[in-house]
Amino acid sequence: MKPYSKDLRLRVLAAVDGGTPREEVARTFSVSVPTIKRWLKRRRETCGVEPKPIPGRPSVKGAALAGWLPSHLEGNPDLTLTEHREAFEEARGTKVSAATVGRAIARLPGGWPLEKSRP
Repeated sequence: MKPYSKDLRLRVLAAVDGGTPREEVARTFSVSVPTIKRWLKRRRETCGVEPKPIPGRPSVKGAALAGWLPSHLEGNPDLTLTEHREAFEEARGTKVSAATVGRAIARLPGGWPLEKSRP
């Protein structure tokens, strides 16, 4: 689940600061009253309302693919996902699925096509 946007947080807190009751602000912006209390506490303690980073293990395969794929795609634009997967496994010695390779390609800037055009 993604955190609420900073814009929403600022608008909610501005409404509370303007004197609107918290329950009414919660209904208006579709957030809970405890969420508003947390945002007020965070603003009071840190002078900001930035969301905390979501904890979790960093993606080892994703980071390796992101570093390896751009140069590989430049030299081999017509390979299938399975062929890209095999080349990655051969180059890095790490097993990945074709779906993982496809998601990594989709995240790259430049709009790499996932579907090949027929000649």
